[in-house]
Amino acid sequence: MALFFDAPWFDEKLEERGLSRAVIAAAAGLSEADLALVFKDQREVSAGQVAAFAELLGVSAAEVADRAGVSTPAPKADPIAALERRVAALEAEIARLRGG
Repeated sequence: MALFFDAPWFDEKLEERGLSRAVIAAAAGLSEADLALVFKDQREVSAGQVAAFAELLGVSAAEVADRAGVSTPAPKADPIAALERRVAALEAEIARLRGG
């Protein structure tokens, strides 16, 4: 397990997918300020947030947990929650693209 939040790895994965931190925050149900604390290793992520990050980044929840420096187990799949996260991420990206 990583001892700290690996922000460069997360930024690289976001860039590979053409996404911003705002999108991953929305997908995980975090404010951008809370996500900034996560990236500074000043706030731990929950199991649900690990799952949201993993889905959005296209990697396993175990890898996200490792890169986030937490031992949070991945929750069981919840298709409705996954769909809600995708919708929130898309809405955030649309708002970003519209400049609002």
